Amino acid sequence: MYAAPPVLQTRVFARIPDEYRIRGRSNRWIDVQRGGAPTECFLEGPSFDRAGNLYVVDVAWGRIFRIAPTGAVELFAQYDGEPNGLKIHRDGRIFVADFRHGIMVIDPVTRAVTPLLERAALDRFKGLNDLVFAANGDLYFTDQGLTGLHDPTGSLYRLRADGRLERLLDNIPSPNGLVLNAAGNTLYLNVTRGNCVWRVPLSPDGVPYKVGVFIQLSGGLGGPDGLAIDSAGNLAVAHIGLGVVWLFSHLGEPLARIQSCAGLATTNVAYGGPGNKTLYITESESGSVLCAQLEVPGQAMFSDL
Repeated sequence: MYAAPPVLQTRVFARIPDEYRIRGRSNRWIDVQRGGAPTECFLEGPSFDRAGNLYVVDVAWGRIFRIAPTGAVELFAQYDGEPNGLKIHRDGRIFVADFRHGIMVIDPVTRAVTPLLERAALDRFKGLNDLVFAANGDLYFTDQGLTGLHDPTGSLYRLRADGRLERLLDNIPSPNGLVLNAAGNTLYLNVTRGNCVWRVPLSPDGVPYKVGVFIQLSGGLGGPDGLAIDSAGNLAVAHIGLGVVWLFSHLGEPLARIQSCAGLATTNVAYGGPGNKTLYITESESGSVLCAQLEVPGQAMFSDL
């Protein structure tokens, strides 16, 4: 066991304006995933473009918001889907892991939303969650659906830059957020229902081996959701249901507890701002994006190259 890490405070960077909050309505996603609780929006998938704009998804209502460096919020796109994760390709295209439809791509100029990958072979995905690009253009993504300890059949996929689709793991109880280390030879994967973070080493041929639990968490009504990594290899783990983001060293030792100043639904994280030293956190209970200042800059991801 470790001593309790120091607590870092957050502040609200942006809040979804009232004009974009949907009240008095529900849908199938809200009925199943939220038990029918009133859901004005549900934010996930923060990702920055080269101009410093922050994009977030609203999985409940099929929307993408763009937030300016000043905190001003704009409705960027809306379509009939359930966008869960978002990353921006170095050519500017916006890739979305959609729980209902698969991998979607948004044209940053026309804002048109088109499907890229709707199924694996002939089978539909269970429900995609998050995605990350490797430096060589390969796209890794998680297929979570409603899997858990009762049904540990979630999957980790890799879509090669040449279009080949590979299922790397198929035994995960609720695969969620994921990041790659700087060398691109190790993937860290949040396993929500197992309340842990897996370490997935990749062989020179890209095959997972010696997969194991890297960090075991406890508490909360959810578990680890989104992930971010900094230049030193430290992990920021958003713990939904607990209202915190944990900061762990590259060895898995706790460095800090970043406390939400809003609700308990801390879903996802991304580094940005001057020097890439600000951690931005989607807090879905309040429909806000929080931020905390850190000492070590976040790792520049493929989308930022």
